[in-house]
Amino acid sequence: MKVCYYTMMKNITQVISLLFTLLFLVPASSFAATRSLYFGLSGSDVVVLQNQLIAKGFLSAGKNTGYFGTLTQTAVQKFQCANSIVCSVATAGYGVYGPMTRAAMLSGSGGASVVTTSVTVTPKSPLEFSGWIPYWRTVTGTNDVLPHLSQLTSVMPFGYTVKDDGTLSDTAKLSEQSWKSFIAAAKNNKVRVVPTVMWGNGEKIHEILSNGTTRVALEDEIAALVKENGFDGIDIDFEGKKHETKDYFSTFLRGLYQRMGNKWVYCTIESRTPVEDRFSAGAIIPADATDYANDYVEMNKYCDRVEIMAYDQGTVDVRLNKARTAPYAPNADLEWVESLVTLASKSIAKNKLVIGVPTYGYEYSVTPALGGGYTYKVLWPFNVNYGLDIASKLHITPTRNNAGEMGFTYDPNLLNATAPTGSETTETQQTVASSTVVQNSGSQVNVSSFNYLSWSDAKAIADKVALARKLGVRGVAVFKFDGGEDPAMWGVLK
Repeated sequence: MKVCYYTMMKNITQVISLLFTLLFLVPASSFAATRSLYFGLSGSDVVVLQNQLIAKGFLSAGKNTGYFGTLTQTAVQKFQCANSIVCSVATAGYGVYGPMTRAAMLSGSGGASVVTTSVTVTPKSPLEFSGWIPYWRTVTGTNDVLPHLSQLTSVMPFGYTVKDDGTLSDTAKLSEQSWKSFIAAAKNNKVRVVPTVMWGNGEKIHEILSNGTTRVALEDEIAALVKENGFDGIDIDFEGKKHETKDYFSTFLRGLYQRMGNKWVYCTIESRTPVEDRFSAGAIIPADATDYANDYVEMNKYCDRVEIMAYDQGTVDVRLNKARTAPYAPNADLEWVESLVTLASKSIAKNKLVIGVPTYGYEYSVTPALGGGYTYKVLWPFNVNYGLDIASKLHITPTRNNAGEMGFTYDPNLLNATAPTGSETTETQQTVASSTVVQNSGSQVNVSSFNYLSWSDAKAIADKVALARKLGVRGVAVFKFDGGEDPAMWGVLK
């Protein structure tokens, strides 16, 4: 009996000795890697967590400091919300990197599982699909989206506007019951509701944002609006800004981001065609050609999503204009869109980039120009049925053009062109040059002047979805959901 007892004690002693040996030989970080992380902690495991959050697009590059501060806590909260782990300050574990959150992170949910701080990380999660519902088509827009909420990550009611005094106006009347019921349905489907604040007055934008008092007041008002209404975030769409406003706009985004806590900050920006594509070979490039109004580096820090309005191309890309045969004035040539994203991804993390995709088209009056080329004059934007109706009246079969969109030409003498009305009409966010002389590589038409229509159908949209996957960006955002698009679109947003 004593022998058995002695043997048992000897074995226990050996086990204890082995454990002590392991404690001394195994790095402390190996044990720390499994501890729960929360506000105020520091260590190499915090760095690992921060790198993962950066790779998944929840934390800005360069924020892997090793200290679990407010920015890291907010990033963890956003990751938890996005992965349906926990999404309320009233629930224990919100903002804490515990076992459930760690399991989701390591499984690859919500983004890439690669540990890196590169701005060109390719997310491995499914594409995010989102889109804007315009205030001028509230009823048809919400009815259009309701049956397809399960396909979307977020919806952007379009939205709020900013008055000349720098205060908000509820242009879409989001406080009305029709919107409230739609928003409730979106939340039930775990779809983020991120209303857009749109502003297109460059002079007033500069006036308000360059004044510290009015800028801070606007930041406070937007943050309060989001939290009081239970929105998931806000989409900032300030267009037509001056180059002189660039730093003030970055300061505004930083202040807003700090105030938003766990709420999402989306940033909608105009397309930026590479300089080398905007001028002919050998042309003298103006000194102010790169005086941009958006600082991509700063936006990468303070925007959770950066949505590029990759549409309304028109005749801006001189290189493609010359390479393509006439007529050529597309809404969004696939090659042009790729050039925009490639340029932006040099400064903005790909897992934040979202490609804006159009659902409408433009009609142009096209006339041969003296000395060669063609003059393209924008008549109006239109929804799909407008183009199909004209084609039907003239017994024309629309075809896929050299930009990958649907379109056709017709003799305006056969049909007096009239502006689209009702469900055929649309509004756009950006502006297109009203009249431009373009050099094309050749002509596909035989009349002296003609009208030209080009629009984005389901196939053109599918091509942009495929491009998003190829480039490894976060997703696509459709402008717009209003019931006027090609209904087959819903079959490709998946």
